Amino acid sequence: EVKLVESGGGSVQTGGALRLSCTQSGSTFGTFYMAWFRQRSGNLCELVALIRDDDTTYVSDAVKGRFTISRNDAKNTVFLGMNELKPEDTSIYYCVEGAGIRATETYCGGRDWGQGTQVTVSS
Repeated sequence: EVKLVESGGGSVQTGGALRLSCTQSGSTFGTFYMAWFRQRSGNLCELVALIRDDDTTYVSDAVKGRFTISRNDAKNTVFLGMNELKPEDTSIYYCVEGAGIRATETYCGGRDWGQGTQVTVSS
């Protein structure tokens, strides 16, 4: 089982920027898909960014042009650069790996998920 620990959250004003990081430890079994989800209504989370094993990326329409997902060469740390932040970006952001990336909308948490880091954007 892989352990994921997120950091970098905080409070910013509209238009500000943050960079989240996620440190991965434990066996990855050679799987290198990593993603960032954020909590929406109830306990539902939505996919905001994904990086694949070949390092190609996906970002949701809601954050396209503002958020960027990347990782280090060792593929044990993934980042989410967030620019031009808006109040609607306020959420708990979760790092998710491999088998936990099952859909673009899913229940938050569980195995293959980190504990999350809070991002608050004030107007």
